Parts: sequence; structure tokens; C-alpha cells
Amino acid sequence: MERQKFEMFFSLGSIFLFLLGMLVAFIAIPMLGKEQLILVIAGAILILMVLSLFISLFFQSYIVSAKRLAEDMRVITTVNPAWRTDVDGPVEMRKLAGAINAFAERYQTVLENQAAEIERAHDELEAEKKRLVALMSELTEGVLVCNVEGQILLYNNLAKELLSHTPESWTSSSAAGLVGLGRSIFGVLDRSVITHALEELTYRTEKHSAYVISRFVTSATNGQLLRVAIAPILQNSQAINGFVLTLEDTTQHSKSSSRRDILLRALTEGVRSPIANIRAAIETIEAYPNIRQEKLNQLYHVISEESLALSARLDELTTEYASDIRAKWQLEKIPGSDLLWAIQRRFEDKLKVSTRSIAAPEPSLWLQVDGYLVVQAATFLVRRLKKSFDVDAVQINLKQAGRLAAFDIIWESSRVDADTMWSWQNQILDSNSDGVSLTIREIAEYHGGEVWYQRDVDTGVAYFRMLLPTTDPPPARRMPVVQSSRPEYYDFDLFRRAGKIGSLQSQKLSELTYTVFDTETTGLDPVADEIISIGAARIVNGRLLRQEIFDQLVDPRRAVSPMATNIHGISTDMLAGHPTIEQVLPAFHHFVEDTVLVGHNAAFDMRLFQQKESRTDIRFTNPVLDTLLLSAVVHPSQSDHSLEAIAERLGIDIVGRHTALGDALLTGDIFLKMLPLLAERGIITLADALQASKETFYARLKY
Repeated sequence: MERQKFEMFFSLGSIFLFLLGMLVAFIAIPMLGKEQLILVIAGAILILMVLSLFISLFFQSYIVSAKRLAEDMRVITTVNPAWRTDVDGPVEMRKLAGAINAFAERYQTVLENQAAEIERAHDELEAEKKRLVALMSELTEGVLVCNVEGQILLYNNLAKELLSHTPESWTSSSAAGLVGLGRSIFGVLDRSVITHALEELTYRTEKHSAYVISRFVTSATNGQLLRVAIAPILQNSQAINGFVLTLEDTTQHSKSSSRRDILLRALTEGVRSPIANIRAAIETIEAYPNIRQEKLNQLYHVISEESLALSARLDELTTEYASDIRAKWQLEKIPGSDLLWAIQRRFEDKLKVSTRSIAAPEPSLWLQVDGYLVVQAATFLVRRLKKSFDVDAVQINLKQAGRLAAFDIIWESSRVDADTMWSWQNQILDSNSDGVSLTIREIAEYHGGEVWYQRDVDTGVAYFRMLLPTTDPPPARRMPVVQSSRPEYYDFDLFRRAGKIGSLQSQKLSELTYTVFDTETTGLDPVADEIISIGAARIVNGRLLRQEIFDQLVDPRRAVSPMATNIHGISTDMLAGHPTIEQVLPAFHHFVEDTVLVGHNAAFDMRLFQQKESRTDIRFTNPVLDTLLLSAVVHPSQSDHSLEAIAERLGIDIVGRHTALGDALLTGDIFLKMLPLLAERGIITLADALQASKETFYARLKY
């Protein structure tokens, strides 16, 4: 911009002098001799040179210096009050710089006094927060808090351990560190199970029920079998604004269940031989009533010995089985009315089948069931009725039937025969049933009940019945109060951002989620060299989350150049045994999904990723912002846009340089400091930042 202004002024001055010279020449040439004319031309050239020098000195001393002072002033008032300007030039500009520095001293003092007052005012709050942090860290269950869209607002260490993959388990379909602020819970837990639980909680909330906790058992994407309790977070005591999940690892319970199966098989095999011997002895006695006493005594002895052996074997297996006898551990207590409501809601919303409840269940009727499985079984049956026999209206009923509860589905149709119903009961639920690989009959048997079908030929009314176990109502519980976890593990401001996710291009920079990243390589050529380290961290809601990181060495299967080792300190020996780029890059791709990438001189790193597309089948399509280009946008008068120079200008301490993670964290700090400087220049959205970056000189560099 300064160069353009200089060229404009110089051009205008030259044109003016040229026109003036032409006028003088027009008047004076007839009166001048040859030698005098040469002197006039030389004088004109000299005047042009002096004018050029004067304009250049004027621009450097006043225009450029003034712009630098303005940029320094923005840094002082926006991101770094400790920054001081230093301008060489005329006395007037030095005086202005001194006045700015004097203002900066007073401004910094005011800010420091305000910060001290705020810190004193928050001492008590911080002490309370530390107590809450200690409480959260001591919990024996994983805890997550999510908004209504499933974005994670809070989590503790145990929750991350239960749900995250380990480097050893990375594959092209797994993800590393998917538990994080702003990430979706549906990336690690089954969406359909959580949605069903939230529908149930919505109904209970509408009824002002005291029982506002739902429980289910599900598996995480890393293979962990988890017992989950979900409770709503209410807004104005009415609408659900989010939910709390507590997680308990039940993989060991599942192993115990498998062990019980082994014990039962051992029992079957172990009793077969003794029973056969006893039976043979008894049959011999019955077949030969006149058998000799000696032989009879031998047969009695066989019966006695085998009976004792069988009894001992039963005692042994019973003792082992007793410790694992909790076969109902996956079943949860729910009110019968809640189950009936969930089924009716599913029929009407998903199947568009008119549903009427014959009578409301008694308030004292509580079931011990896997509500998700029961709803899926009923949905499967009615879906088949509608598709095969055009049944578009049913009645449902739930009532006490001795020690069990009878759940009935009733419809009018004379075309459904017993063979068809028997076939449906023994079919595995189809894909529309959200992946339940059980039959209706198996679901009933799992609950210790049974199913049957009956039809009245005269009236054409048919009904299907499933018997379910009942239980005593639990004592009423109060809703849990949400407590905060470690400070870096929560961000409740995300509650206010629910429903605002749209086109990234039009979103404000302050509302986007970013991944700041950096790489280290075997050399300095992005085309020929290999990646040996990737480091990254997430920025969510304007905060750099230093605990939500990706930090992984990569085995390049080749030597690292000594020149590169001198820069980043990573030698060839240090990389042996680490995952290869084919393992690491898919995991990193999962880590950065749905975020904007931020790097310093990011074209170098993106070129590295591009070179690996054919080997890994991974393509990064995320928008990319480069702090080098953004620095040229906010500080066009500065000549140095290295990480160190930018950090010094913005008042950021430099720690951990020339490591992938260290440079990524430094880049994140720099980027956050740049956001208010960009906003002052009218760069508000991602589209604004990308366009401004393209217009800088550095954007022309290619790799």
C-alpha cells in the first residue's frame, strides 16, 4: 500500500514538472542556445532526482512511521499492553512515539490494578472450584455433560479413559481422543440408545415425575461395554437443555456372564456320565429281579458312588456359579407407564400407526427390563403388521399378571395366521430396528418371560402378548446437581451455542472450533521428506485446550538427516517401534474432523499431507488458516513474520519451540491473540479471513 502511494505521488510530481518544463521550453527554447538548452535539461533531471529523494524520505519518515505507530497502538490496546513502540525518524514522530509509550505505561498500570482487584474478588470462588475439581477427580464413575445437540461440555479423566482409543488400537476406522469439549457424544456412544433415553426423560419431565434418571447398557466405539445413567438438565424447570451421563465399565460383568455359560456347559458335561451309570444300574436291577445279592450290592455301590460324585460336582459348580449369579445386572427398573408411553410414541412417530392405550398402568407397576430391547421388539412386530396386512391402528395394554406383567398389542385382522406370527417371533430384528441382533422370542426369554399369539375367529380381533418381569418401585431420587470437573475439562458456554452450527464460511471466527497443528520431518523438502512427528491441540469457544492434544512420533522407515535432527532434536533411533504414517494419519484425520485447521506456514504441512494421499487414502478437506499470512494482514508494515517475532509482538512466552506439539501450542496462542486484531480490521467471518490471507504477498509462495 505504501509503495503504491509513493508511486502515485512520484508520478504526479513528475507529470507536474514535465508539464512545467514543457511550458518553460515552449517559451524559452527560441531564446536559448544549444549549450543553454543542455543545462536546462540537466537541471530538470536533477530536480526530478531531488524530488524523488524528498518524496521517499517523506514517506519513510512520516507515512510509514505513522502506520507502524498505529499498528503498535493496536497491539498495546488490544492484546499486549507491555509492548512499546520504537520509531526512528523526525523529532515530531519520536515525540509521538514517546507520548504513545507514556500512555501505554498508564494503560498497563490501570489494567494491572484491575486484574489484581478481580483476582482478589475471585479468591473465594477459586477455592470452591478447587474443591469441586478434587471431588470430580475422586469419582469412581466417568462423567460427561452434553447440550441438547450432544456436544460435550464437561468430562473427567475417567470418562476419557473409558471412551478413548489407545495408539495400539488405531485403525483407519478408529479415532484418537474423540472425547473433548465441543465434540459429539454420538461419536463414541450409540445415538439411537441415547435418543431413546432422552425421549423417555422428556415424557417423565412432562409428567413432573420424581424418577428422572434412565439407565441402559451399551458398547462404546472402542469396544468397552458400559453401564450408562442419563439425567436431564432442565431450562426453566421445563425444557431439557442438556443431559448428564455417568459411565461404569461393565466389561468384567460381561466376562462373568460368559464364565457362567462355561460353568453351565461344564455342569452339563460333568453330570452326563454319572447319570448314565446310575440309570444303567437301575435298569439292570429292574430287568433282573432275581439277581444275585453280591451283584445287587455292586450295583447299589455304583449308584451310591455316582450319586455322591454327582452331588459333589453340583456343589462345586454351584459355589462357582453363586458369585456370578447376578444374571439381571443389565436390566433396569422403569415405571410401566414410561414403557407404554415410549412404545406408543414409537408407533405413532416412526410407523405412523394410530395407537390407543386401553388403560393406564397402575402407578405401582414397575418393570425390570431393558426398555430399549422391548421397544425395538414391539416396533418390529407392528412394522411387519403394517407392511404385510395394512394394519394402521392398534391398541396396547400393560397390566399385572401374577409375578409378571403382560404387555399386549391388539389389532383387528382375520388374515394373520399363527404360522406367520410364529415366523416373525423367531426372526432376527431387521436393520430398521437399529441393529438389534435378537429375535422377539429371545428378547422375552432374556427377560425371563415368554410370548404368544391368539386370535378370535368370530370377531377377527388378534393380540400378541409378551410377559415381562416386575419389581418394587425404587425410592424417589432428586435430580443430581451438575458439578464441574477440572477447569480445562468444561465449557458451559457451549450451552448457548446449541443450534448455531451452519456453514463454516459464514460463521464468525470467534465461534468456530479449530485444530492448531504442526509437523516435524526427516528434512526440509515437503515433497521428498517424511513426517516423523505430528502435534496438535484444539481451540473451542476461544480457549486453547492444552489437555486435548494429539502428540505422536511416526516411524518414517528411513533415516533422519543430521540437519533436521539439529533443529527438532529427533534422531532416527528415537523413532523405531512407533506407528507408521499409514496408522497415524487416519487417527489424526479423525482428531481434526469438523474443525478449521490453523498452522504457521501451513502450506508446508498441507503439502506433506497431500503427498501421503495415495498411501493412506486420507484427504484433508478442512479450511486452513495460516498465522504467517494473518500476521501480514494485521501487521502489513512489519517485515518479520516468524513465530518468534510474532510472539514477541503479541507478548507471548516462547516455550517448546521446534517440537511439533510445542509449535502447535505457540501457534494457538498467537492465533487467539490475532482474533481481536482481525476484528478491528473488519475481518469477522472465516470467509473474510481466507480472502484477506489470499491478498497478502506471502500467499504467493508455493511448495
